[in-house]
Amino acid sequence: MNLRAIFLAAFAAALLLAGCSKNIDTPEAIKAGVIKDLTKKMDVQSMDVTVQSVAFRGKEADASVIFAPKGLPAGQGMMMKYLMVREGDEWKIKSRSLDGDAAHMQQQSGGGSLPAGHPGMGGGAPGAATGGTALPPGHPAMPGGASGGAPTVGPGGVPMPAAPASKQ
Repeated sequence: MNLRAIFLAAFAAALLLAGCSKNIDTPEAIKAGVIKDLTKKMDVQSMDVTVQSVAFRGKEADASVIFAPKGLPAGQGMMMKYLMVREGDEWKIKSRSLDGDAAHMQQQSGGGSLPAGHPGMGGGAPGAATGGTALPPGHPAMPGGASGGAPTVGPGGVPMPAAPASKQ
């Protein structure tokens, strides 16, 4: 009888321990791991964080996570790819990279691309070239010239004085 009581106690303890194990193979657990890591570096409270997809492989997971300012649709944000590793009852970031499409777009444009009609980063009219780069075919001439002279229109279309000619 004593042996039977010990066996039942051991069986009950095993069931109790099995019931307490935590399933963290969920998108919510991945999101919690990403947010925990990012909170060390920035204020995540102003962003919506959405786990778009996740593939679990034992103690590792591949996740695509979208970050967007609160209130904007997730498609308006930035997507990051994460390789997550399971450590105990939580997921931690092992490595991260920009989404392949976003990285490809940045490589082609030398950074990010601007919306159609947006002034160039150096200021001036939409499509204005800066840094001595030629204007697109059919583009009207810019005051001060596209190369050599300083533009007379600054960021946001603010008029700027022409640069004095250099004396050599």
